[in-house]
Amino acid sequence: KVKKAVYQLEPLTCPSCIKKIETALEKTEGVQSVKVLFNSGKVRTEFNENEVSANEVAEVIEKLGYPVLKTKVS
Repeated sequence: KVKKAVYQLEPLTCPSCIKKIETALEKTEGVQSVKVLFNSGKVRTEFNENEVSANEVAEVIEKLGYPVLKTKVS
């Protein structure tokens, strides 16, 4: 089943941060789409919950050095 999640991060400070997060999540099995909103520090994803969980996606983001402040799954 496909789920959507929005992860709230601290505001991002550089465009290369966007590419870093998008590249890592695009390589994550089960993640189908990624959109990083630079000014608001939000990361929107669609993922197959049979392959990856919202928490596992958050862990990928945090391993890159961006603390996830809040997660909203729908």
